[in-house]
Amino acid sequence: MDLSDFKQQLSLTATALTEDLKTIRTGRANPIIIEQLVVDAYGGSTKLKLMEMATITTEGPAALVIVPFDPSAIPDIEKAILKSPLGLSPQVQGTRLIIRVPPLSEEQREKYVKLVNQKIEEKRNIVRNHRDDVRKKIKTQFDEKTMTEDEKYRMEKEIDLITQKANTQLLEIKEAKEKEIREI
Repeated sequence: MDLSDFKQQLSLTATALTEDLKTIRTGRANPIIIEQLVVDAYGGSTKLKLMEMATITTEGPAALVIVPFDPSAIPDIEKAILKSPLGLSPQVQGTRLIIRVPPLSEEQREKYVKLVNQKIEEKRNIVRNHRDDVRKKIKTQFDEKTMTEDEKYRMEKEIDLITQKANTQLLEIKEAKEKEIREI
């Protein structure tokens, strides 16, 4: 039995977590927090991600600058940012929007740390489910006598080791994000 699919699934889970955590705000201005924001553009006829509609850059450590490719989309972008759960207020300056990213309060930091923990737990459940699926396949093969008992135990031990590495990786990602959130 080949465990490369299992390893790949766990790797994809860690990658997905990293991407997911990028959307959680920290005290610094970072374009990533708004890039994936969905904008109802052109009177609601089109749904586009902000990164598909504009150039997003930082201006110093506490400001984001959004320059839409089509200046007529500015009201739509402004509305999407105001409706988002990020708590950001854009200011229109000609053909661009400026977002001042306020420093996080201690209460906000704790809220975001809880959100990180929630996302980590979701991914750990995914890892557990993948592990359980692979173990079921091994048990099936053992029951069908296509695998010896020694092979079964060796595979289970290897699965546990791979799972442990994946969980350690998730923990490292979590600690890095928490550190980033708590940083002032």
